[in-house]
Amino acid sequence: MIAARLIMALSFALVYPIHMKRTNLMLDEHLLEEAVRMAGAKTYSKAVDMALRDFIRRAKARRILELAGTGLWDGDLAAMRKDRLKRRSG
Repeated sequence: MIAARLIMALSFALVYPIHMKRTNLMLDEHLLEEAVRMAGAKTYSKAVDMALRDFIRRAKARRILELAGTGLWDGDLAAMRKDRLKRRSG
């Protein structure tokens, strides 16, 4: 009885907070196969997950580029990079 309670308590402690969404999608079969092959993914889900992550990364990068010249940051990136190199080698 105690062992069963312990196993039950441990099983709850090992749950990871990963949120997944199960959905049905209509996808072009040839594109999906090519994506799986090019990504080296083992599953369709992994290939779609990789594609979504890449899309989001690129969209965020585009937003950063749109901030250029807006005055939200007025530093000298070249000077910062030179300073960083000096600190590393020193």
